[in-house]
Amino acid sequence: MIFDTKCKKCRRVGEKLFLKGERCFSQRCAMVKRPYAPGVHGKNRRSRLSEYGRQLLEKQKIRYAYGISEEQFKNYFKEIAHQKGNREELFVRQLEKRLDNVVFRLGWAKSRSLARQIVNHGHILVNGKKLDIPSYQVVKGDMIKFKEKTKKSPLVKDLAESLKKHKAPRWLSLNAGKIEAEIKDEPKLENFDKIGELNMVIEYYSK
Repeated sequence: MIFDTKCKKCRRVGEKLFLKGERCFSQRCAMVKRPYAPGVHGKNRRSRLSEYGRQLLEKQKIRYAYGISEEQFKNYFKEIAHQKGNREELFVRQLEKRLDNVVFRLGWAKSRSLARQIVNHGHILVNGKKLDIPSYQVVKGDMIKFKEKTKKSPLVKDLAESLKKHKAPRWLSLNAGKIEAEIKDEPKLENFDKIGELNMVIEYYSK
């Protein structure tokens, strides 16, 4: 069986990162079939990591999960480095407030990678204007919705029904019937999925 690059990322860090939506919850998941690192020697590759190695691993888990480049990830830390407050929470805000992540959190896409495609293809309006930048940082008061033309597409037509069971984070106000939402507050540390150890990521970039 051939696994794609998303599956290999999960196998590389030794943990499910839920990069492929529903497939990650099924027996088809690569971490169910081959729960070891990719490559010929994958089964025997796991070894005890140094402190630096552990920090690097935790960073990669979070970076892969959010689909962010190394440069973007590093820039997020630079932006919060001199801000007052809990650095872990400040870092979470940078990640969670990305437009592609908001689309994912609202239940409009089954994975962040699909959410990124939806944004890239210009299907999302922010305050009535088309925005095709996945890394755009939403702010309190922003109104998010699909373009009217997109609402008539197969992508969205069955979404209203599935959204009735979806529970969006408290910082997002979702109108499931109209398939639109408002940014009500700042994301909190509690909104972060326990994908990786944030404190180790902060330590990694603080050197």
